[in-house]
Amino acid sequence: MKRELFIKRSRIDAPVEEVFQWHARPGALERLTPPWNPVRVLHRNGGIQDGGTAALKLSIGPIPVTWKAAHFDYHENRMFRDRQVQGPFSHWVHTHRFEPDGTDACILEDHLEYALPGGPVGHFLGRANVRQMLEAAFDYRHAVTAMDLADHLGRRDRSPLTVALTGASGVVGTCLIPFLTTGGHRVIRLVRGKPEKNSLDVAWDPAAGRLDADALAGVDVMVHLAGENIGEGRWTAEKKRRIIESRTRGTGLIARTAARMDPPPKVLICASAIGYYGDRCEETLCETDSCGADFISEVCDAWESAAQPAIDQGIRVVFLRIGIALSPLGGALARLLPLFRVGLGGKIGSGDQYMSWVGMDDVVGTIYHAIDSPELSGPVNVTAPHPVTNREFTRTLGAVLGRPTPFTVPEAAIMLAFGEMGREVPLSSTRVDAGKLLASGYRFRHPDLEGALRYLLGRKVRPIPSTPHTEAATGSAESMPDSHIRSHR
Repeated sequence: MKRELFIKRSRIDAPVEEVFQWHARPGALERLTPPWNPVRVLHRNGGIQDGGTAALKLSIGPIPVTWKAAHFDYHENRMFRDRQVQGPFSHWVHTHRFEPDGTDACILEDHLEYALPGGPVGHFLGRANVRQMLEAAFDYRHAVTAMDLADHLGRRDRSPLTVALTGASGVVGTCLIPFLTTGGHRVIRLVRGKPEKNSLDVAWDPAAGRLDADALAGVDVMVHLAGENIGEGRWTAEKKRRIIESRTRGTGLIARTAARMDPPPKVLICASAIGYYGDRCEETLCETDSCGADFISEVCDAWESAAQPAIDQGIRVVFLRIGIALSPLGGALARLLPLFRVGLGGKIGSGDQYMSWVGMDDVVGTIYHAIDSPELSGPVNVTAPHPVTNREFTRTLGAVLGRPTPFTVPEAAIMLAFGEMGREVPLSSTRVDAGKLLASGYRFRHPDLEGALRYLLGRKVRPIPSTPHTEAATGSAESMPDSHIRSHR
């Protein structure tokens, strides 16, 4: 059995204890999993300490596989290891090492020893693809580790928070929860139906107006993300009713509950959308601009107005007018990727409509920034600094994927298929300015579209910032230089 080695080392600008604890907390696995190849946790027990186990469902190419791993050789603030018990490799041992580099930085090293199935034939056929997969995955892992820790260590108030969250199962919620928990915060999910046993979950029923304020005692922050998906299917009268009521009833209940709490939360973060402005062609829009005249504009206006009880109680309320949030896990990008990957992508209508986009990690980062910025309140545009036209977006996504984008989806076809939703979502032009967010001190992880797409899709992720000592090494165990394998013997 021919064994291979892969080593990735990066200098992280955080004390070794902080970096180790980040890896040890709940949510680290989710944060470290690249979004282009997500995993589903089937079960886990014992964390990263000796005897801890995890079972995951993932895909290797088009093939779904179950991966079971066991942890061993745990040494706090120094290392931990996991081995494959069941999975696609003939052999897999992953060593995570943490070496102090002064008092405020450390060297993070991932050391993998693995063997491919199928003997010499499997090794010959799969070696290059696996190495490419590992390079992309660990570029991402080290980048997200460095950036998350920079956010957590950069807070003005470093004390742990208790955060109540609606919309926990949505794309934003599933990214936000592990970001918060790896930072040492406690998350209470507001769920419809009966909470899971031994969980922190709290039941709520927006339609019936039920939410127990006493169950949220001690909550520092409320983040409200729940709402009916607006971007799927035609907008029938029933669908439009659900869209409006899911936002106004839910927001009103959250706001009234926050107003009754003693003490009240320090801040209420409410999701909204740039649909507030409506279709405005090439006009550059900021938070002081008027509401549009579209259905979505009406929804967003009512959505934000429903939070008034919290404002009246003196609670700081922030409305995040979120742009087109990019993630391969859901939303617009997820719907476009299958066509673009097979070379069938193209612009929509004229392609002149502006798309005010934002990477998913910057949506999460903005929520965290809003929590920690007491001077920030009211509406805040959550879009990257450089909106692009649909034509530019199409060309950039095609280039990142290495695929042509020769096609055009006619406007008439969009209208025929989706009606009013087609006019107000894919054909609408909203060019939004992020000046208020930038002026408050937020710095985007991914300010340009190509960089954001490469990061999200694992296409030659750029080196993590402020880490000039990042390196990766690959090779067989027999051929690797002694300096790379000495400590593994």
